[in-house]
Amino acid sequence: QLHRRGFRCLHGVDGSAGMLEQARSTGLYQELRLCVLGKEPLPAPAEHYDAVTVVGALGEGQVPSTVLPELLRVTKPGGFLCLTTRSNPSNLRYKAELEVALGHLEQSGAWQKLLAQEVEYWERATNEEESTQGTGYISGVVYIYQKCPVPHLEER
Repeated sequence: QLHRRGFRCLHGVDGSAGMLEQARSTGLYQELRLCVLGKEPLPAPAEHYDAVTVVGALGEGQVPSTVLPELLRVTKPGGFLCLTTRSNPSNLRYKAELEVALGHLEQSGAWQKLLAQEVEYWERATNEEESTQGTGYISGVVYIYQKCPVPHLEER
């Protein structure tokens, strides 16, 4: 979908060499790097990317919400961040913690929330306890933020 919409320069990171090999086999990425989000800095300079996405990784036992400042660091001022998390019972504590961290960064002026949209059928559930109201699916949330531009100092 990103390629069809004109995004051609895609870089990816993952903490698993096997997942990076799967990504490499698609031929969609110009650069793939091994990186454990939340434990090491992203392998990119500050303000490098127009958009940063984290899909399927912000969740209990995966990438900690403390990664948010690092995601902001590599995003250009005015750039976009698209983040997702699940709303299944085992992830509700993480989701609440994530939303507090998202809110703190918004209140500090680091970014502006453009969207927080619930998605009822986010992904297939692997067991009935995780299923949203017996649908066989897990619900989730998509968050889109825009990094606030650095304010220009007025010359005197």
